[in-house]
Amino acid sequence: MTTSTKPPYLEKEWIETSEKIKALAHPIRLYIIALLKTTKEMNVSEFQEALALEQAVVSHHLNILKNRGVLNCRRDGKNMYYSLKSKKFLNVLTCIETSFE
Repeated sequence: MTTSTKPPYLEKEWIETSEKIKALAHPIRLYIIALLKTTKEMNVSEFQEALALEQAVVSHHLNILKNRGVLNCRRDGKNMYYSLKSKKFLNVLTCIETSFE
């Protein structure tokens, strides 16, 4: 490897993927993905009810997932609706859930 060549782990794909994994590395955010496994789209109020958390806390975790490319977000009137950006995240969740056994 020459000095001008980046190591493979510094390629864009690896860095972006590691950022997404870091975003998932929290129990609340993992559970948000689990909720979206069965309900394809939810708004902040629905997450708030399902998680039994304050709106500010829910929004904080949703924003982390959205900003790291895990969730899509759309506005409908005053409501923000969130869905998974890719079904690949369900594969990650399945791997994690098998560790519960």
